[in-house]
Amino acid sequence: MFHRTGAPQILCLGETMVMVTPREPVPLAEADLFRLSVGGAESTVALYLSEMGHDVAWVSRVGADPLGDRILDTLARAGVDTSLVDRDADARTGVYFKDPDPDGTCVYYYRDNSAASRMGPATLDRLPLTSARLVHFSGITPGLSSSCAELASELVRRVKASGTLLSFDVNYRRGIWSRGVAAPILLGLSREVDIVFVGLDEAQHLWGTRSADDVRSLVGTANLLIVKDGAVGATEFDGATSTFVPALDVQVVEPVGAGDAFAAGYLSALLGEETPAARLSLGHATAARALASTHDFVPRAVLDLTGDDPATDSLKL
Repeated sequence: MFHRTGAPQILCLGETMVMVTPREPVPLAEADLFRLSVGGAESTVALYLSEMGHDVAWVSRVGADPLGDRILDTLARAGVDTSLVDRDADARTGVYFKDPDPDGTCVYYYRDNSAASRMGPATLDRLPLTSARLVHFSGITPGLSSSCAELASELVRRVKASGTLLSFDVNYRRGIWSRGVAAPILLGLSREVDIVFVGLDEAQHLWGTRSADDVRSLVGTANLLIVKDGAVGATEFDGATSTFVPALDVQVVEPVGAGDAFAAGYLSALLGEETPAARLSLGHATAARALASTHDFVPRAVLDLTGDDPATDSLKL
């Protein structure tokens, strides 16, 4: 159990959008009823970490519009500090649609020129980078715009000069940028941070690596590397040591968001100074919640009470 201090000990930086999802796990083309919720890699990590008892702030930029209000209200009600989020009166909040499929959900983004894409290095100026224990971001951010790419590079530079841990989820999104542009940038960031999360499949697509060991050889041995291999399991590399924990047996409803849930579980256990096996196990257990639902964030309290997908109006997520 973590003791809350009120000051953010974890910063999660990145874009969050309003997500439109069929109320039932059926394709967009067949759905009649839809649900508005909140979706974003870093804010999903923040939601899980807040639920686990951490003082966590989400850092981003949203439009001065009702969708921005919805995002901020949802995160604040879940205990995430939103005081470091900027509002932009001249740009809109991004929106995306999920097309559910257990074999590979498609995501359609409407985020060009969004408020978050206007973030840049100046976003970092008022952040408590040196007092936080951990900063988490993903490879989505540098793909949003040239100013966001500059933000990612400057974040690495500033945090490396402090004692704060920097966590990075490669999180490659084909709908944002091409492999040719993304691959060297994401590899460069992976070599500079303290903690790296990457899926084996995305590493294969980006860098041509064939195994978790190949990824380790490519990224180097100077940091913690977690390679996730879907339903098989996940491997943590720490220097010359590696630890593998198999994935849980889960009936997959929709896979998007599971990687962010895994990262949150792993990071919580890491901050709690748990063993590598315990870190990977909590990552798998948290990811299992997302896999069994069409939501990215699945509150434990609702899951424990119902055992079902918590897609209820009362949640307003």
